[in-house]
Amino acid sequence: MKTMADDHAGTAAAPGPTPGEGGASLDFIRAIVAEDAATGRHHGRVATRFPPEPNGYLHIGHAKSICLNFGVAEEHAGTCNLRFDDTNPTKEDVEYVDAIKEDVAWLGFRWSAELYASDYFERLYQSAVDLIKRGKAYVDSLNPDEMRTYRGTLTEPGRNSPYRDRPVAENLDLFARMRAGEFPDGAHVLRAKIDMASPNVNMRDPTLYRIRHASHHRTGDAWCIYPMYDFAHPLSDALERITHSLCTLEYEDHRPLYDWLVNTLVDGDRPQQIEFARLNLNYTVMSKRKLLQLVQQKHVSGWNDPRMPTISGLRRRGYTPESIRDFCARIGVAKKENVIDVAQLEHSVREDLNRRAPRVMAVLRPLKIVLTNYPEDRVEEVDVINNPEDPSAGTRKVPFARVLYIERDDFMENPPKKFFRLSPGAEVRLRCAYFITCTDVVKGDGGEIVELRGTYDPATRGGDAPDGRRVKATLHWVSVAHAVPVEVRLYDRLFSIEDPENVPEGRTFIDTLNPRSLEVIGAAQAEPAVAALDVEARVQFERLGYFCVDSDSRKGALVFNRTVSLRDAWAKISQKTR
Repeated sequence: MKTMADDHAGTAAAPGPTPGEGGASLDFIRAIVAEDAATGRHHGRVATRFPPEPNGYLHIGHAKSICLNFGVAEEHAGTCNLRFDDTNPTKEDVEYVDAIKEDVAWLGFRWSAELYASDYFERLYQSAVDLIKRGKAYVDSLNPDEMRTYRGTLTEPGRNSPYRDRPVAENLDLFARMRAGEFPDGAHVLRAKIDMASPNVNMRDPTLYRIRHASHHRTGDAWCIYPMYDFAHPLSDALERITHSLCTLEYEDHRPLYDWLVNTLVDGDRPQQIEFARLNLNYTVMSKRKLLQLVQQKHVSGWNDPRMPTISGLRRRGYTPESIRDFCARIGVAKKENVIDVAQLEHSVREDLNRRAPRVMAVLRPLKIVLTNYPEDRVEEVDVINNPEDPSAGTRKVPFARVLYIERDDFMENPPKKFFRLSPGAEVRLRCAYFITCTDVVKGDGGEIVELRGTYDPATRGGDAPDGRRVKATLHWVSVAHAVPVEVRLYDRLFSIEDPENVPEGRTFIDTLNPRSLEVIGAAQAEPAVAALDVEARVQFERLGYFCVDSDSRKGALVFNRTVSLRDAWAKISQKTR
C-alpha cells in the first residue's frame, strides 16, 4: 500500500503551548512515545494527526485531543496533520470544516498538512478490491434487520451470512456495480471476512462499504458508495505514515479491527493505536448528536451559544485559548474514565483573565444616588487603580459627578445585622473616590425605591479619610452623565443536574436544562472606557466578574457576556485538599 511519506513527512508541527503548561507531569502516552523515539521504533519519527469528523462543531473534549496530538508532535519535532474523516456525506458540511479549522487555529496550533479521508477514496476502493481478491471481503445482501440477527449478541456468537461464500468473481462484479450506482441504498454492503464467532462483535465480519446516494461536500456525486469510518480511518493513518494514532477509550474495542486492516493491507511502517480517557465534565453533555439537537430545537442560539461546551461557544463567552490549554494540561491524560468538575475549567480562565483583563466599573442594576452637597456643575476625574494585585498596571481616569449609579444590591433600607454596605445613615467608600453617607430614600407612588440622596466627605478624596476613620464596604459606581448603557448577559450552567447524560427513566437530557442558564440585563451602565472596546475584548467588571464583548454588539449598543464570576469555588477546594 503506497504511503504519503514523500508528500507530508517533512513538515514539523508548529510551535504551540508547552505540554507541561499548568504543571502536568509526563503522562502514559508521552512515556510510550518517548520510549519509541529512544528505541528507534518508527525509525525515530513521531507523526500524529487530529482526525475530526466534520459533522458538528468541536467541543472542549476535542480540545483535550488537539492539545495532546499537537503537543506530542511538537515535543519530538514531529508532524501533526489535520485530517477530516469525511466518510458520511449525509451528516457532513463545509460549515463544520471551516469551523474546525478556525477553532484549531484559535487554540494556537498549526497543522503540518490539511488532509481529508476523501482524498483517498480511490485508494481505499482499491484496497477493498484487494481484500475481495484475497478472499478476505465479500458483498453481503442481507437487509439491516437480518444482518443484526445474524450478528449475534454479546453472549451469543454470530452466524455466517448466506452470502459469505460468494465466489470472488461475483463479489468483484457486485462491488463494481455498487460503485457504478446500479443498486439503491441498503441493497448491498461490503463486509470483511473475519470471524462471526469472535467475542468482539467488531470483528464479526464488519461492514467496510455501504451504498449512499448522496452528494459529498468535496467529491460531489463522483461516488455513491462510501467507506465506513472503521475502514477509512486506519488506512488513512497508514497512508499518512502516522506513527501514533491517539484516540479515546471508546475505540479500544475497535483496535483489533484497526490492527487487522493495517496488518493485512499495509507493507512497511504501520501506525500504532493508543487509547486514552475522554474528557467528561459535570453539568455538560459532550455528544455531538445531543449538541446538534440543542441547536436544531433552538434550546440555544447556535453552536457558538456561550452556554455550549463548544470551543466557539467558550470563545464567545470570553474564554482565552491559553486558559483552555492550561485546563487541558492540568487535567492530564489518563487511561481510566472520570468526571472533571467544571469548576476546574472556570478556575483556569479566572486565573488567566486575572492577569490579562483590564478593570472597569459597571453597574448591572442601577440605583441613582444624588450627592446633595456636591456642586451641580462640577465634574472631576478620579484616578482609579486598574489592578489592585498588580501595581504596574497603573491607573485610569474616571469621571465623577453629583449624580451617580450604584448597584441596587448594594443598598438596603432595613438591613440585617451584618449588612455593611449602604443603608440610611451608613457611610461607605466609593472606589478610589470619596466616603458617602445615605441621608434620604425617595420612593415612587407604589412604594418602590427610585432614588437615594446622600452627602460626600470632600476630605476623603482618593477613598481614604485623613482622620483615620474606616468603613467596612467599598462600592463601585458610575457617573450618570457619563455612563455608557450596555446589555449584559449573565450565563449559568446549561443543565441543572451534574450528569445530564444519565437521567431517570421517562426523562431526557432536554428535561434537565437549566431555565435560569441565561439572564439578560438590558439597562446596565458602564464607565466611558468600555465604548472603545472591540468584539471579544475581555474585562473585569469590578466586584462582579469577568466579561467579554459579544459579537452581537453594534456601535453605541455594546453587549457583554459574563465569562465567569469572581468567586472561585475550585481554588477553595484545591486549598482544602492541599
